[in-house]
Amino acid sequence: MPIYEYECTTCDKIFEVKQRISDKPLQTCPECQNRVKKIMSVNSFQLKGGGWYADGYASTGGSSHSSSSCSSASSCNSSKTCPAAAAASS
Repeated sequence: MPIYEYECTTCDKIFEVKQRISDKPLQTCPECQNRVKKIMSVNSFQLKGGGWYADGYASTGGSSHSSSSCSSASSCNSSKTCPAAAAASS
């Protein structure tokens, strides 16, 4: 269940509430019963693992690989040659 943050417009109290996505947003502050607004907070969602890119975009094919080095040992075959370097030299 997601956690949402709210800020009271009167007493400036910031609080968190666990709510379902389908639940309606809170309208009143639990402290002073005045109006609240939902605020945007930092989330902890991260994309990890193969196939995800830090900038959100895939690379543009083989043209971005350097022919002089291999990026990781796992992408090199058993003969210790880098497939990107072999493709660039042929």
